[in-house]
Amino acid sequence: MIQITEEQVRQRLSMHDCIGIMRQTFQALRAGKASNQVRRRIFLESGSTLHSMGGAYGKYFGTKFYSSHPKHGAHFFFFLFDSETGIPLAQFEANYLGQIRTGAASGYATDLLAHHEASVLSVIGSGYQAQSQVEAVRAVRDIKEVRVWSRHAEKRDAFAVANGARAVATAEEAVRGADIVVTATPSKDPVIDESWIQAGTRGVHINAMGSNRDQRRELPSRLIARADLIAVDSIEVSKVEAGDLILAPVDWNDRRIVDLAKIEERPAGAPITIFKSNGLGVEDVAAAAYVYEQLR
Repeated sequence: MIQITEEQVRQRLSMHDCIGIMRQTFQALRAGKASNQVRRRIFLESGSTLHSMGGAYGKYFGTKFYSSHPKHGAHFFFFLFDSETGIPLAQFEANYLGQIRTGAASGYATDLLAHHEASVLSVIGSGYQAQSQVEAVRAVRDIKEVRVWSRHAEKRDAFAVANGARAVATAEEAVRGADIVVTATPSKDPVIDESWIQAGTRGVHINAMGSNRDQRRELPSRLIARADLIAVDSIEVSKVEAGDLILAPVDWNDRRIVDLAKIEERPAGAPITIFKSNGLGVEDVAAAAYVYEQLR
């Protein structure tokens, strides 16, 4: 079994390639040729949590496990196995692996659902996940302007400089008039208002990826109700983790809520579309397999 470092992943997995891998992964899910295991968590009184998730894709299967603590951050590891023999193939340091595949999944969803002339991107949040979201959206659309807002002025200013964006004073200023909106925050409560979303002639696409807990959400109930299409990486996972939908609340039989794997084109007209990303273990498997094949 080989050891694969963060730096090796960075060197061998570009955002462009990873978006292609996510496209293939969701096509495999649609065809029944890939599978995903819902995330499991063990909560401790200390505030620490142990998380695990897995999946199978092509010649590989694997599992990611990671620890998290509100004060001490998160630490990610991934193990890749041969699906025919069960032989362990590689152990990954997986912080960056998770970051880039999360961005790439949003990139794939954006390519499907955002207007082809979308050019203004709004980002709420200025952490490391927000950065990969910007990179992913730029990989699939010709973005002319990026506006960013987050609670801490110093962080949003630094993010703006690093990403060629414009830091703005309020979340509303960031969102109004944007073609694509990304929410990438740890917030428990909605970070945007439904009235700020203006569909216009192009529609608006929203990537909500900051929460994968049932009691946290970034989007308000009225926006969920107003959306024309809500794509989720997995309805099965969303029923457990997608606070944005659980707290709305939604009817899971609502035809507007669709697995991303089943979507082939955006709705007609100027729709409001949402991609609710929770993160799937099968995404990690597919991305890790690609890196492993570059190194073996």
